[in-house]
Amino acid sequence: MDIVTLTALLAPHLPTLMKLGGKAAESAASKIGADTWEAAKKIWDKLSSKLEEKGDAKIAAEQLAAKPESDARKAVFQEELETLLKENPDLEKAIAKILAEASPEVIAGVQITQTTTGDKNVIIGQMSGGTFQSNVP
Repeated sequence: MDIVTLTALLAPHLPTLMKLGGKAAESAASKIGADTWEAAKKIWDKLSSKLEEKGDAKIAAEQLAAKPESDARKAVFQEELETLLKENPDLEKAIAKILAEASPEVIAGVQITQTTTGDKNVIIGQMSGGTFQSNVP
């Protein structure tokens, strides 16, 4: 499972997901699109109880919810999420199924930003669909 994509999908919605209910949920759905909201909500429904059980993962989610644009907080959440999914293979399969069933627009709408500094950097990756943008001086 691509933890970076999963984190990128959840991060902007964590503030709403962690305080889920009523008008906040309706507002989030209208802002991000129904398909994206449904995918994030389904994943959160599977994930939230396991996060509650694992203190460090819950703290990482709370910190990311407080500042969803923070790359450092995303990295900590990704590490905790990766550990949690390795410890719970059924949960990982359930989330992978939700992602596989999501419309291509949901996954294509996930934005991943990577900044690399220094000389002679090599970035190896794989991408399907979407748009690749590079700014190399």
